Amino acid sequence: MDGPGEQPTLREKAYESFTRHLLARDVRPGQFISQRRLVELTGLTLGAIRELIPRLEAEGLIKTVPQRGLQIAHIDLDLIREAFQLRLFLEKEAVALFTYSASDDTIAKLLKDHRDIADAIRSGDNSPELELHAQSVDWGMHDAFIDALGNTIISNAYRVNSIKMRLISQDRFRINGHVGPVMEEHLKVLEAIERRSANEAVTALVSHIGGARDRALKI
Repeated sequence: MDGPGEQPTLREKAYESFTRHLLARDVRPGQFISQRRLVELTGLTLGAIRELIPRLEAEGLIKTVPQRGLQIAHIDLDLIREAFQLRLFLEKEAVALFTYSASDDTIAKLLKDHRDIADAIRSGDNSPELELHAQSVDWGMHDAFIDALGNTIISNAYRVNSIKMRLISQDRFRINGHVGPVMEEHLKVLEAIERRSANEAVTALVSHIGGARDRALKI
C-alpha cells in the first residue's frame, strides 16, 4: 500500500495520464469506458483510478450514467456555449490586466511568434508542422493572459475549461486550414496590447473568441 505522502502523487499521475489520453483522442467524447479500461490506459492501479473518478466528475470531464457506467464528457451545444462563456468572462479581465502589466519583451516575443507564422502562411507554407506550431502558439497566448493574473483559483478553473475547449476544437473547429485568419485575429489583440490600449485589446479578443464560438456551434 502506498504511504500517505505518495497518494497525492499517484492521483496527480492518474489525472495527468487521463487528460493526456483524452486530448490525444485515445478515448473520445461521449464514449463509455470501464474502470478496468482506465487502468489499462493509464498503467496505474485500480485504487488510483477510483480516487480519480470523483475529481473528473466534479470537473465535468466524465459522468456516471446509471445502468451504463462511466461516460467521457459529450460535446454538445450546451457544453460549447458554457465553455466559451466562461472563457470569455475570464479572458476579458485577463487581457485587460495583461495590457498594463506585461513587459515589453513579453509582448514583443508574442508578436514575433505570430508574425513569423503569418509570414510563413503568406509565403505558401501550409505544412502540418507549421499548423502544429501555430496551435501551440495560439494556446500559449491565451494561457499567458491567464497566467499573468497570478490567481491560482482562476488558473485552475481556466485549466479545466481549457481541456474542454481543446476537445471542442478537435471536434468542431481545428486550426488546420485556418492558421492565417487565426494569426491575424491574434495580431489585432497583440497590437492593441503593444499600444497599451486595454479597450481595444478586449474588443479584439471578444471578436476573436466570439468568432471561434460561432464556428464551433455550427453543426
